[in-house]
Amino acid sequence: MKKQPEHTHLKRKVYLFADEFTEYNDAEIGMTAYKLLTALGYEVIIPKHIQSGRTYLSKGLVKEAKKIANKNINFLKDLITEETPLLGIEPSGIITFRDEYLALVEPELYEDAARLAKNALMFDEFLLKEIQAGRIHKEQFSAENKIIKLHGHCYQKAFHLVETTEKVLSFPMNYKVEVIPSGCCGMAGSFGYEKEHYEISMKVAELVLLPTIRSTDTNTWIAAAGTSCRHQIKDGVGRHSYHPVEILYDALIK
Repeated sequence: MKKQPEHTHLKRKVYLFADEFTEYNDAEIGMTAYKLLTALGYEVIIPKHIQSGRTYLSKGLVKEAKKIANKNINFLKDLITEETPLLGIEPSGIITFRDEYLALVEPELYEDAARLAKNALMFDEFLLKEIQAGRIHKEQFSAENKIIKLHGHCYQKAFHLVETTEKVLSFPMNYKVEVIPSGCCGMAGSFGYEKEHYEISMKVAELVLLPTIRSTDTNTWIAAAGTSCRHQIKDGVGRHSYHPVEILYDALIK
């Protein structure tokens, strides 16, 4: 049998969680995530599942969220392992598996939920693991110079994942990433869309995030993993921001 080159790897199977935001609002980002993973040599499967339940939890509809959590664990418990992880695009969607699901599922599903939680990863968490394992290489990406300013989603901040995104976006040879020292973007899911909260939402955004972006050169890319963060940036400054998967796919040598 012919020996495979050292820089290749056998196709690894991953499951992609098509959360409710990706499915209905940002489908193009989901498609880009699929194309990036496939181009890097992974077999990508979208398993049977339903929404994450994040929107129900944000409005205090815990009973409905509990039903969703139980259904998703039953759908995914026999598929997701360390070798076949569940990858998420929207931070609040995938991290629900690691946080609230453990308190929501029925007792008989707790062990399954706990095992799944360990293998429910943000997209960039998975990529960093693969980079560190030597399965993704700098030569696969552009050597073009690019500066990126990164705004971390609140869930990424809560789970100490902003640095992970920073490392992955810095992986292409000449990509320089600056983390914006912002707190919440102010949108907080649907909070900023509600008339009675609009003023507070914008005041929060104006603390650091929006002034920083206004003063940023137009040649610098703005990165934000959260859909609500990207909408706040677009509505507040009129500037497009990119999900990290879009930036990495653009950098990929195709």
